Amino acid sequence: MAENPPVAHSLAMPLLVASFGIALYSVMDAAMKRASLEGGVYMALLLRNGFSTALMAPAWRLSGGRWPQSPALRVHILRGLVSTVTAVSFFWGLVRMPMAEAIALSFIAPLIALWLAAVVLREKVRWPAVVAALLGLAGVAVIALGRMDAHQVAGGAGWGIMAILISATFYAWNLILQSQQAQLSGPVEVAMFQSLVMVVTLSVLAPWLAVWPHASTLGWTALAGVLASSALATMSWAWGRAEAQVLLPIEYTAFVWAALAGWLMFSEPVTLPTLGGLALILIGCRVGIRPAAPVMHIEQTGV
Repeated sequence: MAENPPVAHSLAMPLLVASFGIALYSVMDAAMKRASLEGGVYMALLLRNGFSTALMAPAWRLSGGRWPQSPALRVHILRGLVSTVTAVSFFWGLVRMPMAEAIALSFIAPLIALWLAAVVLREKVRWPAVVAALLGLAGVAVIALGRMDAHQVAGGAGWGIMAILISATFYAWNLILQSQQAQLSGPVEVAMFQSLVMVVTLSVLAPWLAVWPHASTLGWTALAGVLASSALATMSWAWGRAEAQVLLPIEYTAFVWAALAGWLMFSEPVTLPTLGGLALILIGCRVGIRPAAPVMHIEQTGV
């Protein structure tokens, strides 16, 4: 009797789950921006990750979670530290510029990762990476120039752009760590330990930066904590079950969700320079990233 051909795993569910995770991340960004405007970036991040840890710890234990072995624990700690720097710089920049522009700038992270791989892993720089970097820089320049009138400079737009680019640089490192982490741990453990490490790291500065939050700030950060934990676990599940070339295009829907959230919550318009710069950055990503590239969650809201 002839053997039945192997049944291909359906990609419908990972695609659906990843799309839902991106939407959760974008709503979380909006909640964090509101909390940061009210109570400061430091308190918003400390409270959000505190809520996330309190939410995920019981789920981790009830799912049979045990203290991770050394290889997994090292990746958890390292990614938590990198995520802390990424998140602080990202949300510091986010309160100084529209959400759609911040997300568009964050898409440059994969292009930065190409050059980090050349420095850290001694990979050869291919000509597509050079073209991609030039396109990405052009896209950043278009977005930045669109913000550089006198009023916006006085409002801190330039510093906001710089903070987002710093965040994207650290997130490029996070891309590699995420792939390693997904191979060593399940989604619930990933979400719990990332929040835990970030809380411990941020708590070091509590004697100098912590202030008692307003009730509204607590509400927004609690919502952000639930959304962040749900989104992180959701995306970890999806990225563990589908290839990068399948899920990568879904990540760019974050711009649509960010633009919608920015418009509804903060009355932020989407400008033509933002759309033009976004197009250049996305073309750069398409040119520079090979189809067989490692699994990367490129959207910056995963912090």
